[in-house]
Amino acid sequence: MVLSLSAAWFNPMLAQTAPPPEAKPAAVGSYDVAPVRILGIPAISVAAPVVSRQSTEPDAQQRAEVIEGNLSLLYQPHSLCDQGEIIAEALLEGLVLGGPSEQRICSGDPWAVLGQPNDLTVVVSRGGNDQLQLQAELKGRPTPLPLLSVTEADAQLHGLSRQQLAQRWRQLLQRRLRHARFTEQASQISLRVKTTLVLELILAVTASVTFQWWSLLRRRLRERLDRAQSNRELKGLRVQLLQGLLRGLFLAVLVQLVLMAGLAVSAIPGQIPLAISVLLQPLAILYKVVLLGLCAAGLRVLALFVLRQWVSNLDVPMAERARREQRYQNLVQVSQRLIDLACITALALLVMFDIPGFRELTLGAWLAGGALLGGLAIAFQGLLRDGMAGLVALLDDHYAVGDVVEVNGVTGTVTDVGILVTELRTADQRVVLFANSCAQQLVNHTKIRSGVEVLIPLAPQQGRLEEALELVKAECLAFAADPQWSEQLLESPWLRGVKGVSPQGIELSVVLTTRTGQQWAAERALLQRLVVRLQQANIHLASATATPLDH
Repeated sequence: MVLSLSAAWFNPMLAQTAPPPEAKPAAVGSYDVAPVRILGIPAISVAAPVVSRQSTEPDAQQRAEVIEGNLSLLYQPHSLCDQGEIIAEALLEGLVLGGPSEQRICSGDPWAVLGQPNDLTVVVSRGGNDQLQLQAELKGRPTPLPLLSVTEADAQLHGLSRQQLAQRWRQLLQRRLRHARFTEQASQISLRVKTTLVLELILAVTASVTFQWWSLLRRRLRERLDRAQSNRELKGLRVQLLQGLLRGLFLAVLVQLVLMAGLAVSAIPGQIPLAISVLLQPLAILYKVVLLGLCAAGLRVLALFVLRQWVSNLDVPMAERARREQRYQNLVQVSQRLIDLACITALALLVMFDIPGFRELTLGAWLAGGALLGGLAIAFQGLLRDGMAGLVALLDDHYAVGDVVEVNGVTGTVTDVGILVTELRTADQRVVLFANSCAQQLVNHTKIRSGVEVLIPLAPQQGRLEEALELVKAECLAFAADPQWSEQLLESPWLRGVKGVSPQGIELSVVLTTRTGQQWAAERALLQRLVVRLQQANIHLASATATPLDH
């Protein structure tokens, strides 16, 4: 690791000839202003006059970086070597040459500026050219360590004389540097690590207990929802309380995880600001979610207002109004989805801009990244098409694991939804893989609810058709009242009547609407009961049928 140590750290005046960096600090009036940090926390602000873009004078950011380097010498241990060089130097000096440890560059401290906190004193001295400098006097070090020069721009920006500003900075830096030296001591780091581990363990235990409560309540709520027979039961007070408590426990788990992350970051010296940012990030995201949610609600109301005005246009002929009403429903759904997609995209961008370093990317970096993504999209357009199709299927809820779907004529249970391919298992236990973008025709048999059409073929020479219809209707009502099947039915079986007449027979149609995946078992049970009932009434079924069994 190469450490950024230069002669400018020991002589702040050398920083005046440094070349300007690419990133410019913020301009305040006629000055560039930049903060100087100790342990990541701003301590003082330095200024530089804004002359011109071609000026070779250092700006405030350059001065701040040099001063921070000077200050870090007083509380942070530095090494110019990597681990291999440290071991090699120790072997050479310790086993071969036998040199003193204080002369080692890697394993020793070549600057010897560390020590006890109170060994440091910041003083004001006057150098050449009437320059006021802040210097650090250290116990056991014969010469002071220059820290910074108080310039006329600093004094003018703060509205003080250079002497007054130097005294203010001297007191502040001495207080902050002594605290930093105390924080960086091995005993304090060890205490911080031990305290952090204890608190992390406590948070981990409480998060685990909270998660167990959440899992238990979630199972109870699911059992209650499975037993519910009507929407009134789903909206009961007890169910609502369970849902509220479930959401509260979920948020508690998230809060504890965020606290654990922030606490772990705060254990690192100099990372307190980052830890606070980690803790505040969920609040910032929540604020953005609320703000964009309000924007989405407003845009939805505006889109609905415009579409209602469009659908209520009196100039539309009566024959076309029904079609326009259908298009209105479709446009409402599409507009809401587009608004939601736009708000989610905006939220993702706003969250990404809060990532450290993301906002500082230059236009060239954005263009280079866009060109790279474009090249990758062209090279892997097939994989990209499959991936986007899979993402759309997941977001738009086309199917999920456990659904029974029919894709391109193949029927099976979804066992895996991948980024590029989806896996089905058919009734004869074969595994079928298809690319997500190749699903030309998809039928989902088990999304939210399931249904099936039950066909009863009667003999074509049937003279008791009305009696057969009444008998089938009565058996359907009895089937709906059967406790074994009533919980699986979302609606009573619906007798549609005669569906078709052919030389082979007369087909009666009954529609079953069941819970997800229960349609085929209910169909078989109902068919069995209907056949037995018709045979008992001596109503003959068709002698031959052509209904295939595909499940």
